[in-house]
Amino acid sequence: MGNDLIPPDGVEPINLREALEERYLSYALSTIMHRALPDVRDGLKPVHRRLLYAMRLLKLDPNAGFKKCARVVGDVMGKYHPHGDQAIYDALVRLAQDFAVRYPMVDGQGNFGNIDGDSAAAMRYTEARLTDIAVRTLDGLDEDAVDFRETYDGLDREPVVLPGGFPNLLANGAAGIAVGMATSIPPHNIGELCAAAQHLIKTPEATTADLLTHIQGPDFPTGGVLVKNDAAFLEAYETGRGGFRVRARWEREELARGTWQVVVTEIPYQVQKSRLIEKIAELLQARKLPLLDDIRDESAEDVRVVLVPRSKNVDPDLLMESLFKLTDLESRFSLNMNVLSHGKVPMVMGLKQVLREWLDHRKDVLVRRSQHRLAQIEHRLEVLGGYLIAYLNLDEVIRIIREEDDAKASLIAAFELSDVQAEAILNMRLRALRKLEELEIRKEHDKLTKEREDILTLLGSETRQWTRIGKQIGELAKVYGPETPLGKRRTGFGDAVDLDVSDIHQAMIEKEPITVIVSEKGWVRALKGHQSDLASLSFKQGDKLKLSLFAETTDKLLVYTTGGKFFTLQADRLPGGRGHGEPFRLMVDIDEGHDVVDVFVAKGERKLLLVSTEARGFVVKEEDVIANTRKGKQVLNVSTPAEAKLCVPVAGDHVAIIGENRKLLVFPVAQIPEMARGRGVRLQRYRDGGVSDATTFDGAQGLTWVDSSGRSFTRSLEELTDWRGDRAQAGRLPPSGFPRSNKFGRRPG
Repeated sequence: MGNDLIPPDGVEPINLREALEERYLSYALSTIMHRALPDVRDGLKPVHRRLLYAMRLLKLDPNAGFKKCARVVGDVMGKYHPHGDQAIYDALVRLAQDFAVRYPMVDGQGNFGNIDGDSAAAMRYTEARLTDIAVRTLDGLDEDAVDFRETYDGLDREPVVLPGGFPNLLANGAAGIAVGMATSIPPHNIGELCAAAQHLIKTPEATTADLLTHIQGPDFPTGGVLVKNDAAFLEAYETGRGGFRVRARWEREELARGTWQVVVTEIPYQVQKSRLIEKIAELLQARKLPLLDDIRDESAEDVRVVLVPRSKNVDPDLLMESLFKLTDLESRFSLNMNVLSHGKVPMVMGLKQVLREWLDHRKDVLVRRSQHRLAQIEHRLEVLGGYLIAYLNLDEVIRIIREEDDAKASLIAAFELSDVQAEAILNMRLRALRKLEELEIRKEHDKLTKEREDILTLLGSETRQWTRIGKQIGELAKVYGPETPLGKRRTGFGDAVDLDVSDIHQAMIEKEPITVIVSEKGWVRALKGHQSDLASLSFKQGDKLKLSLFAETTDKLLVYTTGGKFFTLQADRLPGGRGHGEPFRLMVDIDEGHDVVDVFVAKGERKLLLVSTEARGFVVKEEDVIANTRKGKQVLNVSTPAEAKLCVPVAGDHVAIIGENRKLLVFPVAQIPEMARGRGVRLQRYRDGGVSDATTFDGAQGLTWVDSSGRSFTRSLEELTDWRGDRAQAGRLPPSGFPRSNKFGRRPG
């Protein structure tokens, strides 16, 4: 059935996809335009704009009395904003919270909530009025400064945008989630914004970098410390997208007998203090904050959170860095300046464009107010002209009014008056016929004529208009300058102390010697102290000792597997010496079929020679093999059936390598490439079999090996002439006295 044919039952089939697209688009546009995104000109969303307008009509000026919030919310909901009363009240409450908005637009009386996240009292208990900042934002509404539109029910009128004498978008910031887009703008300091705006008026071609010489960065109502990053700041303000790291402000407070505590006096913006303390207490109980002993909230009107260290020897910077990394004492505030340009087009703007559009709006407001005032003056001058004619011909005017049937027409005919002038004369009161009144009229006429000339000059010169706007901004900067309580910058700047989380962990470990025992089947345990006699050790059936090494509890252990992977373990987290220990597989994710090749203590600054069973290998820096996750780090790439075989510390300028075929080759270390990952190069060539052992040595001291009975043998480079060659050669049978095991014995390092 076609869409053009309406069936007799009145049901018309429609395409579901088209209907959904149309309805969803209209919902999305409604959310973007009329709910979630602020207008760049006044920085307000519709609900805030309607709240301020309704409060103005209720005459809730800063010097007037307070009125119940329920009265305000009722007016806003009934006349302008057809949404839930709680949503409107929440918006009103936020405008009054000095910890939520940098420059409150509502002066609240009663319980308006607190930084702990407690909500405000019900609207029937609280009262409100406008602040001076709100009055500046509304100033000019009666002077045709902005357009008005009909309200949702067509019974009233409301402003499309406010005159915006206060740069509210950047000063108070904004946050909102629309459909498919969001906005997040932090608050800024009004003194800095005014300086940047004045600079932009004087030099319209100024760059974002120029503006940032005035605007240092966000200025949050709750203070805190911004982690300064000039390059990131510039990019964020240039593109309108980025983020800022803000940290709690803290200080070290000295106590008796050399003890101390940390006192947090400011927390990051939009972090609930009670929730923050709960989270830190949870981490404390879970033993994830090893440097912290206790946390107390001693706040009254001001924030005072006390952090007690585990001992007086703890480094306070280290303690705070651990808290910054794990808790909301450091938070990230994103910048996404997605706003409505001219109240219609949603777009992400940079700092310069936001200021530019606000200034252009101020210019439009100035021109419209001037034109409105000019029209008022023209009308008044016309009336005053009529009055003067009446005074000069007072007797005749009185006669016409007393005797003529149509006094208005007669006056117009007799004195060539306009309709407005005749009407004004007829409406004059008798008391205005005093002798001195004529002088007053002439004085007012002269004054208005001069004002009219000034306005015409202003409207005729764009330069004068910008000068006037600059003066208005200067006055605003004076009232809310950096020396005023409200205008003083609250958020400071600092650098993040560059400390590794591992340092935090290390700081809490008591340094003790241990002996690490690794079995052939990959079980590990740590015995207390450095123990040489391991004969009494027991292992699971079919298992035996693979290797043992001395370490400290503060060390990191590197585990090397046949798959060419490295894993990192903290020595203090190894299972104790009782029992057989635990398999490595419980601690790290060793792949199925792979076994442990070697375990050794990470020294940090050295290099390692990695060798596979097919005698391929390369040199790698030890720092490049340290893995930070359970999954480990793939370093030596091997393909089945080859496996990783050796990991030899590089301690010298020569390499000695021996194969299972008992052929020995000596060549310079310099012939082996240094890499971070790969298969490596051929070190020795075999017809069959693979590598048995390798070592590195200093040519000046010669090659040393240890035989099965523990005797040491050393051969100089001259004595090894027959075995010296280049990488990838086959080598020859070793000198007499070399162990039958084809091993060099215990390696140095």
